[in-house]
Amino acid sequence: MSVGHIARRLEEEGIQTLVIAAFSYQAVLKSMKLPRVLCTPFPMGRPMGKPGDFQMQFEVVKAGLALFSQVAPVYKIFDDKKYKWF
Repeated sequence: MSVGHIARRLEEEGIQTLVIAAFSYQAVLKSMKLPRVLCTPFPMGRPMGKPGDFQMQFEVVKAGLALFSQVAPVYKIFDDKKYKWF
């Protein structure tokens, strides 16, 4: 079972969810029509950003939590230009 399937099941039970994923999964996530998705420009396996970069990770979490204030479904790309992998 994938993260998307689990998120959908939790939403059916009234528990709001957020999926944060690498941009490379964009097409799959869009096709799943999940309620809240935040895609990041970081590599697979590192959707929150660089290990140890707590400020970058905080900004990703903050952007994700902001999606809960919007009417679902909402799909957003984290595009803060000051946070780059390279």
